Amino acid sequence: MTKIKELIIKYREILIYLVFGVLTTVVSWGTYSLFVKAFGIPVEISNTLSWVCAVLFAFVTNKIWVFESKKMDVKTIVNEFISFVGSRILTGAIEILGVPLLIRLGLSQTIFGVDGMLAKVLISVIVVILNYIFSKLLVFRNKK
Repeated sequence: MTKIKELIIKYREILIYLVFGVLTTVVSWGTYSLFVKAFGIPVEISNTLSWVCAVLFAFVTNKIWVFESKKMDVKTIVNEFISFVGSRILTGAIEILGVPLLIRLGLSQTIFGVDGMLAKVLISVIVVILNYIFSKLLVFRNKK
């Protein structure tokens, strides 16, 4: 039991990042569904709005709980927010362009009956890792 506690303490940041990553996905899917079903907003606009909601949620949770960035002055928050959104736009582009690229390169395997899902899963893993690295090294590097 002590060993498990030590591992949790050692990898706390990554574990919390993954928990909030799942919650960010829930926010994205939930707001998308709400915009489409409850408000009748077209899919393209709903998708964009859900991305904005998810990025806002991820920024707040990453700042406060994952990377524990304590500076709350306006300049720091604005700088962190701009860096955060910029990095999410970059990784979003990697996802949008990467999946079709991998499929064209031959990773079009079907998983759970979905064509190209292997490419989607691989790109998603890369995006999650890059989002963590960008947040840790570029966005929230000054915790105090």
